[in-house]
Amino acid sequence: MSGHSKWSTIKHQKAIEDNKRGAVFTKIAKKIHIAVKKGGSGDIEGNPYLRECVVEARAANMPMENIKRAIDKGLGVDGANLSEEIIYEAYSNEGVGIMITAVTDNRNRTASELNSVLNKHEAKLGGPGSVSYMKSIVPIPMISLDEQGKAKVEELLEAVSDLDDVVDVWSNLA
Repeated sequence: MSGHSKWSTIKHQKAIEDNKRGAVFTKIAKKIHIAVKKGGSGDIEGNPYLRECVVEARAANMPMENIKRAIDKGLGVDGANLSEEIIYEAYSNEGVGIMITAVTDNRNRTASELNSVLNKHEAKLGGPGSVSYMKSIVPIPMISLDEQGKAKVEELLEAVSDLDDVVDVWSNLA
């Protein structure tokens, strides 16, 4: 039963779905900003990074108007705030290396939000290169943990991924 009003139930369910969709669109838009900067242009056909992001956006049913707005923002059209890509490196207290890619227009806000989440999960930020060197080692040294340790690290990775500015999270958890 819907209770008092069926429309009220539908309205609440739609609001939850819209919030989820909006979060996905925001992450994709930030990826588009970086793709425009990496490729050096807003041309979808001439920029392979951007083309890949647009395919991802269309798969998520992102409207073309939103995609064009994200491209313009990445180009800095109309005085839009320029976003920048920042890579943070951290270690969990279990010794798992974590690389966090964020796209932000405010470094200080992003750093403080990330630091807060890491502190709650007993993880620490590392210096530049403290985790990224692992990607150059073949095979990548993976860390195996017991069930409890693995659950803690997965909870940390989920909390970090839920931050607004975070686009990608990598770890060497096996």
